[in-house]
Amino acid sequence: MLEEARASHEAVSRQLQALDPALMALAERLRQQPPYVAMTLARGSSDHAASYFAYLAMQQVGVPVASVPMSLVTLQHSPLKVAGQMVLAISQSGQSPDLVDSQRLLRERGALSVALVNAHGSPLEDASEFTLPLCAGPELSVAATKSFIASLSASARLIGLWRQDNELLDACLALPDGLHRAAAVDWQPAIDCFKGCEKLMVIGRGAGFAIAQEAALKLKETSAIQAEAFSSAEVRHGPMALIGAGYPLLVLAPRGAEQESLLKLAADMRERGAKVLLAAPDDVVGRDLDLCRAAHPALDPILTIQSFYIMAAGLSLARGMNPDQPRYLSKVTRTH
Repeated sequence: MLEEARASHEAVSRQLQALDPALMALAERLRQQPPYVAMTLARGSSDHAASYFAYLAMQQVGVPVASVPMSLVTLQHSPLKVAGQMVLAISQSGQSPDLVDSQRLLRERGALSVALVNAHGSPLEDASEFTLPLCAGPELSVAATKSFIASLSASARLIGLWRQDNELLDACLALPDGLHRAAAVDWQPAIDCFKGCEKLMVIGRGAGFAIAQEAALKLKETSAIQAEAFSSAEVRHGPMALIGAGYPLLVLAPRGAEQESLLKLAADMRERGAKVLLAAPDDVVGRDLDLCRAAHPALDPILTIQSFYIMAAGLSLARGMNPDQPRYLSKVTRTH
C-alpha cells in the first residue's frame, strides 16, 4: 500500500501522456450532444471517486449527477429512461458482474456509456462505448490508492476538457509534482492520535467530502477503526450527538468556499472537548496537519488523500496490522 501510494505521481504522469486523445474525443461528444443529467456506477473507493466527479460536474458544468443503485438495473429491472444521458462506470478491475451488467443494460437503453477502468481488456471495457484507461499500472495491495488518485485525476481533466477550462487543464499538468510534495508531508501526529482509537469521524465538505468518504473506508479496511464520514453541515443534524469529550475527529479543510464551515466545526468540537485533528493549508492558524495546495483549488482534495494514504499505511502498522492484506477482503470483489 505504501509503495503504491507513493507511486501515484508516476501513475498520473503516465495518464497525462496517454489519456488525452480519449478524453478529448469524449469531451467533444459531450459538447456536441450535451446530456441533461449524468449517472455514475461504482462501489467502494471507486464510488468515492464518482462522488468527486459528480461534484465537479455539477459545480463546473452544471449537469446534475446521480449515483445509480445497481440493483435497480440488475435485480429490479427498472425501466430507467436514460437515452442520450451519460453514465460513467468507475472500477479498478472492471470485473464485478453487477457493474458490468448495469453498464451494458444502460448502454442498450441509449445511454452514453463511459468506463474509467484500470485493468486492460476487462468486461467493463467491452460493455462501454468509451473507455478511459486509468494508466495506474498493476495494483497489488487490496486497499486501492494510486488507482483512486488516477480516477480523480482523469475526472478533473475530463471536466476541464468538457468546459474548455485552460486554468484547470494547466493545473492538471502540475498535479504529479503536487502529489510528490503531498506524499512527503509528515502526518505522524495522526498516527499518534489514532493509534489506540476504535471509532472516529472524518469530516469534509464539497469536493472534499469524497475524500472524507475514502479516508473513512481506508481506516476501516486497513486499521479496523469504525470510521464514518460526514459533511460539516450534515454532522450538525444528528451525528454530533455522539461527539463528547475525547471523541476523535479528523477534519479535512482544504481551500474553497466550504473551508469556513469546516474550521467552525473544528473549533466548536474542540470547545466541547473532542479530540480534533485539523488538516488545513499553512495559512490556517490552529491546524494540526498540513495540506498542500494544488495549482487549482479543485485539485486540492487529490493532494489531501495522497497525504492521508501515507499516514494510513503507517497507522495500520502502528496498530499491529498488515495494510496490504486487510482481513476478510480480496482485491477483486464480485457483487451481483
